[in-house]
Amino acid sequence: MNELFSKLRKYEIMIRKVANNHLQGEYQSLFKGSGLEFDDLRPYQYGDDIRTIEWKVSAKGHGTFVKTFREDKEQSVFFLLDISGSQDIGQPGNKKIDQGKIIAGVLTLAAVFDGSQVGLISYSDQREKLILPSKGSKQGVKMIRGIFDHENISLKTDLNSMFMFALNLIKKRAVIVIISDFIDEGYERPFRALAERHDVVAIQLTDPRESALPSLGIIPVFDKEKGKTTWVNTAFGSFSKKIADTFTSERENLKNICKKNQINYLAIDTSQDIVGPLLELFKYRNKSMKRG
Repeated sequence: MNELFSKLRKYEIMIRKVANNHLQGEYQSLFKGSGLEFDDLRPYQYGDDIRTIEWKVSAKGHGTFVKTFREDKEQSVFFLLDISGSQDIGQPGNKKIDQGKIIAGVLTLAAVFDGSQVGLISYSDQREKLILPSKGSKQGVKMIRGIFDHENISLKTDLNSMFMFALNLIKKRAVIVIISDFIDEGYERPFRALAERHDVVAIQLTDPRESALPSLGIIPVFDKEKGKTTWVNTAFGSFSKKIADTFTSERENLKNICKKNQINYLAIDTSQDIVGPLLELFKYRNKSMKRG
């Protein structure tokens, strides 16, 4: 555990140092200013987020009004971590699940350092691990243990249930960081609902083999979630193209959903170091908050 903390801390310090050089010290903007409480109403101005319009008041005919918010000092950051079987793809020690846990660990340390409350929901097709939000170093240790020491109850995936569980649990506006490969169907409605209530960041984990399967002839492909093996002929160009096209279309669909619902989207490949992509996320959120 000490070795793990040391590794995560090195990542966190590295990101903080680089970010401070590029973002004029505003590294914590990934979390800062996103935990908001309702404050007042004011007339609508061009460029305001239409989601903040208070329709009941506006319907009275005295103009269009939007809700204003103030920063909540007791801000919570929730990590929704997908630990289903489809995450178990990649090189040993650097699979999607490994990458996801490292990202969750690093961002947990960053949130604790910035004084935020942190909580965890690990999910497969059922709730695997729940840690309610709290702050401080003891909570940081509890979170890291929850992320890295947990052994799965199930290997199946149900993102719809994960998002519904989060919707029912998290009542107060929070920053919600979803870490998943998003390989599932039928989760769009609760995903959008989360974005309406909370400040959502979607981190999609991918592996090169998902979009470019090598030509190896007839090979067995084991579906870890279903627990069965299927034989496929990877030599056929049409098969490889279908794999690539499916991966691309599903990824574009997710990106479009995020764009339409003001969800911060980030894709991280297992072949990448996490520092660069996470810095891009910080920069984007930093610019968005300055515009807002």
